Amino acid sequence: MGEINPDFIQPPEHRPKLSIIEAEDIPLIDLSAINSISNPEAIERIVREIGNACKQWGFFQVINHGVPVDKLQKIEAVTRKFFAQPLEEKRKTRRDETNVLGYYEKENTKNVRDWKEVFDLTVEEPTLVPASPDPEDKEETEWTNQWPKHPPEMREVCEEYVRQVEKLALKLMGLIALSLGLPENRFSSYFKDQTSSITLNYYLPCPSPQLALGVGHHKDGGALTVLAQDDVGGLEIKRKTDGEWIRVKPIPNAYVINLGDCLQVWSNEIYESSEHRAIVNSKKERFSIPYFLCPAHYTVVKPLEELTNEQNPPRYRPYSWGKFITHRKLSNFKKLNVETSKFTISGYPNKWGLEGIPSNNMLFQVPDV
Repeated sequence: MGEINPDFIQPPEHRPKLSIIEAEDIPLIDLSAINSISNPEAIERIVREIGNACKQWGFFQVINHGVPVDKLQKIEAVTRKFFAQPLEEKRKTRRDETNVLGYYEKENTKNVRDWKEVFDLTVEEPTLVPASPDPEDKEETEWTNQWPKHPPEMREVCEEYVRQVEKLALKLMGLIALSLGLPENRFSSYFKDQTSSITLNYYLPCPSPQLALGVGHHKDGGALTVLAQDDVGGLEIKRKTDGEWIRVKPIPNAYVINLGDCLQVWSNEIYESSEHRAIVNSKKERFSIPYFLCPAHYTVVKPLEELTNEQNPPRYRPYSWGKFITHRKLSNFKKLNVETSKFTISGYPNKWGLEGIPSNNMLFQVPDV
């Protein structure tokens, strides 16, 4: 094994194990019946399966999901083309504190550099967000995509793909609402002016895969993540029952679905987001494309009234989604003096009123930054 930059080296307790535990029991859910009005029993079965998966894992895979295979194949091909270019070409769309979307090769998770390159895109262009994380600042700004000249088809391919995955994500939110005993459209209003995004991930072969991670352990901060991964694989999730890291075996044309922190708060911990990470290997490059379904910036995230009562009071105080994501985007460009999660509300400072109400799973514990 070769040497790597110390910035990539994980603390001993977070380094990946050389032995692999592949999960055979991560739920695989067939969605072919969701458009069948004449078969309510099949839809009820899917709702039950999703509810059980959300409670037990916070993760599941779906097949027969309705996203055309050719849309996925096209975005995978354009992703490979983009990252195959020389570094100087990719850096023409490099993101910074002014342009927070685009190419980047120095992402940190938990203050350790990730072994990957990324290209970030917003779904709604432009995306309206707060101008700063300051709760007193009422100004707004727009995030816009930086589209590269090469490959020339990249914009069209990405825009066509996200519209298809968006349909799937919103449909899943409806099924999750039903699994919680809520109306199917309960979450719909949160995504009217969504701040959703996609990331094209490129994991290079790593000379010391036992020391580094493609992405360090984290939870997703949004509502729901819809992940396409190639056949190389590398996604690992932390099993809730014993804390073991479990490899998610790729299934052709399937999507991996995981719950984000917003759903954990909305459901008042009936469902919980799950910790996950990406490992790397020394021989093969790997690609993955997560779609992050996120609410409008003006959304105040808090436990739903329908899911709280005197016996089950709210476990979290309300927080501003827009102020949170603005903080997270700006923190991408600096190494913080505290350990923060990647794109998760555990990295959101208490000075914005996010101190968690005592619970088994405190999300708001990081001091002021």
